[in-house]
Amino acid sequence: MEIAYLSDLGKMRKNNEDYVGKFVNKAGAVMVIVADGLGGHNGGEVASEMAVSHLGYYFSETSFFSISQASTWLSKKVDEENSLILKNSLHYKDLRGMGTTLVVAIIFEQEFLLAHIGDSRGYILEKGNLTRVTEDHSLVNELIKEGELSPEEAEHHPKKNIITRSLGISKNSELDEEFFQITKNSILMLCTDGLTNMVEDTKLERLLNISESLPDKCQRLVDEANRAGGNDNISVLLVSFDEEVKY
Repeated sequence: MEIAYLSDLGKMRKNNEDYVGKFVNKAGAVMVIVADGLGGHNGGEVASEMAVSHLGYYFSETSFFSISQASTWLSKKVDEENSLILKNSLHYKDLRGMGTTLVVAIIFEQEFLLAHIGDSRGYILEKGNLTRVTEDHSLVNELIKEGELSPEEAEHHPKKNIITRSLGISKNSELDEEFFQITKNSILMLCTDGLTNMVEDTKLERLLNISESLPDKCQRLVDEANRAGGNDNISVLLVSFDEEVKY
């Protein structure tokens, strides 16, 4: 297994409110996280850094080695972090309304847990085919499910960036979770909407299939999002499942 990630300011933002992290627990399990902060002033970057750094620290202190234990632990800790973000948001005026999306994978030898809240996404590239494996918690996605919008119309909808679930919005911090078996030579991609709003899935698939190093793939994806306009911060994390383990 090899892991690489990159977070970029983009072309339009003054601050990078995305935050990315990689952590290993005492049993050798690996957790990777991508977060996209929300809120005025510096609230977004505070919320995303809080979520990633706190969850990462607590994970590194664990010693569990099963996916069911990971699921129970993650739900509990995310709920605690949501309460902390809400508390700080109410206490500090300049952090009022802050929140963050979260997409996280906890990886074991043969399987991994993928969980998310908000519109940061997870994808799996397997046998050259890229599949999105998370569903955005967003207004336009709800409208698509209700039949009021087509996926094509949603791409350019003026309320595309309104999310319906995140850490810091309410006391509800429910994650969507799914378990996956690890397939040799597949790639897991976690990313913020600064990438997916700028680069279509078909192009993401083509870029991920280019034969180059994992860090170079990250750079190529970020460059493509910036070339398309770079309207937001851009973060991408790639996990390549092969025979060699690299932390």
